[in-house]
Amino acid sequence: MSALKIKKGATSHSAYNLRPNFSDVIERHTLAVLVENEPGVLARVIGLFSGRGYNIDSLTVAEVDHTGHLSRITIVTSGTPQVIEQIKAQLGRIVSVHDVHDLTVEGASVERELAMFKVAGKGDHRVEALRLADIFRANVVDSTLESFVFEITGAPEKIDAFADLMRPLGLTEVARTGVAALSRGD
Repeated sequence: MSALKIKKGATSHSAYNLRPNFSDVIERHTLAVLVENEPGVLARVIGLFSGRGYNIDSLTVAEVDHTGHLSRITIVTSGTPQVIEQIKAQLGRIVSVHDVHDLTVEGASVERELAMFKVAGKGDHRVEALRLADIFRANVVDSTLESFVFEITGAPEKIDAFADLMRPLGLTEVARTGVAALSRGD
């Protein structure tokens, strides 16, 4: 019998090493899922996440093709690379799903979100809230003697930053649409 020797530092090309090397780092991914616009599809997609204990950070759904009866579900989720690959594979197996795109790995994309903030305050707090809204390019969509409602659009990080600055000024309510995303270029 002859023994096979592997040089130090060399890699083995065994059939048992077919699994790619994944890391344990938690990553945020934006998935765009094109589905048939029919009852129960969203429930099946969400059921996939809840049944396996995956979290959804953001979820938006809208019909994008009226004649073809197609809707686009944009999901922002987090997980290890193995979990993200598993989610994409399982989404692709749902009968009503036409396409699954991981915008995070497919190249540059644009993400935007719409949010409304109700800020209650008087005096200096009102002045500071208006000043910050101007810096963040937020619009005043409602105003009373005791509160403002601001509308702001942008990347989720911009919206988070605006919320952090409004909290000490009297932030009382927040409504967010969730992330809408498209890949850039062709």
